[in-house]
Amino acid sequence: MRKILSFFILLISCNSSTNKKVYNFETHFEKTNGLETGTYQQTIQFYSNLAEVYPEIHFEAIGETDSEKPLHIVTFNTNKEFDFSEIRKNNKRVLLINNGIHPGESDGIDATMMLFRDLSQGKIIAPKNTILVTIPIYNIGGSLNRNSTTRTNQNGPLEYGFRGNARNYDLNRDFIKCDTKNARTFTEIFHKIKPDVFIDNHVSNGADYQYTLTHLFTQHNKLGGELGNYLHTTLNSKLEEKLVKKNWDITPYVNIFNTVPEKGFSQFMDTPRYSTGYTTLFNCLGMMVETHMLKPYKKRVKGTYELMKSMIEIIEEDGEQIKNNRKTDLLHLYQSDYYNLNWIIDSSKTTTLNFKGYNAKKIKSKVTGFERLKYDNKKPFTKEVAYFNYFKPKLKVKIPKAYIIPKGWFNVIDLLKLNQVEIDTLKNDTILNIESYKILNYDTKKTAYEGHYLHNNVKINTNVKNMPFSKGDYIIFTQQEAIRYLLETLEPQANDSFFNWNFFDAILQQKEGFSPYVWEDKALELLNNNFKLKADFDLRKKEFPEFNSNWYAQLDWLFKQSEHYENAHLQYPIYRLN
Repeated sequence: MRKILSFFILLISCNSSTNKKVYNFETHFEKTNGLETGTYQQTIQFYSNLAEVYPEIHFEAIGETDSEKPLHIVTFNTNKEFDFSEIRKNNKRVLLINNGIHPGESDGIDATMMLFRDLSQGKIIAPKNTILVTIPIYNIGGSLNRNSTTRTNQNGPLEYGFRGNARNYDLNRDFIKCDTKNARTFTEIFHKIKPDVFIDNHVSNGADYQYTLTHLFTQHNKLGGELGNYLHTTLNSKLEEKLVKKNWDITPYVNIFNTVPEKGFSQFMDTPRYSTGYTTLFNCLGMMVETHMLKPYKKRVKGTYELMKSMIEIIEEDGEQIKNNRKTDLLHLYQSDYYNLNWIIDSSKTTTLNFKGYNAKKIKSKVTGFERLKYDNKKPFTKEVAYFNYFKPKLKVKIPKAYIIPKGWFNVIDLLKLNQVEIDTLKNDTILNIESYKILNYDTKKTAYEGHYLHNNVKINTNVKNMPFSKGDYIIFTQQEAIRYLLETLEPQANDSFFNWNFFDAILQQKEGFSPYVWEDKALELLNNNFKLKADFDLRKKEFPEFNSNWYAQLDWLFKQSEHYENAHLQYPIYRLN
């Protein structure tokens, strides 16, 4: 009986071993000889299978997207540790790779699948001190919306996703305002893993040239400090050198439209609405990979793969320096009195590129009859080209000790909490001596931009006064890791401030007014009892003919000098404690 039982157990065990699923980890890109990109379903299944087989891979669904499908993160760690609080204790660096923010630019999706597989299978040397994390496809809604026509200028793949997400947002404009669930989940992921280096994989537009690979690092002056210097003097050149050794030429992103690179071009300024602009706010080294749209898809994917491999090598070599630079720069910010905002090109400095382009000329268009640009890729050249990659700030603001935010502005508080900003509340009703801003003037875009009508060119007036605040109002001290995030969002003149993104438009509308036939008599009484006001009124009529010829403008001006004019109109509702 025992012999029969043993035989039966052995038989079951053999059957179960033979039934174990064997996965084919050849990607759809490879199966189609580099002509096609994997679908969303194929990509997610690939990583799920990879994590099932290789213990160095962890596959996790995390957070929501506008498509109602979850975002995923995939982590590669040779130590098989996937708790990021433990990873940070072990002095590891973290590289975050984002793919498919624009799903038509799918190069990174396929390249990263092969990278994680080859690391798991030992085909390439796995890093010892660098943890890799990828978001396989960030814009899931756009990825599911596949077509073959919307990337007009692009040479493959055969099908791809659409730029807009499930609600038609361009997600690479949403990192500050967080209108989408995708952006909110990205924020959660970013602060969960706290990356040291960030790569966002894209495909370029703009010009024709010999390169398959271009890089778009975050702007080094804007990043500033030791990190900015390291990026500008070391990281950039190291990446180029490593790729050249692998026979991959690379150049800075060619930031032009319908003109030629040899005239010179400037670095792209990645303000915080963009992925690398956002990650910079937390002292994370950021770059976009921009492959060239006209090169064959297979070549673009291979180039992206080699670039990511090279970046891993650099992080392994310079990990301690990167860590120390991040700490040093944060401490420097804590000790600084001022912070720079709103950067513009410094045309007094340039970098000379030995640029590999193609001859181009203007010829008569057979479509419009006007001149058009025509490149000739049978006539390559290498020329010295001026690259404008130095910027200077337009504005400098004094860093306050803290910001005070009345508790009614929950939309702002929600985003601060999402970004793990340390927030305190006032324990009692109190009067504080604060600095306040009055909005004097601003411009507003006339066309919609990513669900908003953006403000810009904001002018303010500053006033210091004692002001009452209520128990439960929020106080946010700036001496914390989120210091740059706070300054870039809460200072109304900053390019991507919450003010410019319409978070405070309610203050721009006057809520109480006057009926002219009533105010006429009160305005006259006001003038008769205030000789200085009358003198100012008469001078204004004399100096401004338009004001002198507009009866309503005169009554309105007097109303706004009176006690009847509401304090809330144009009063920026976030206050500075110095």
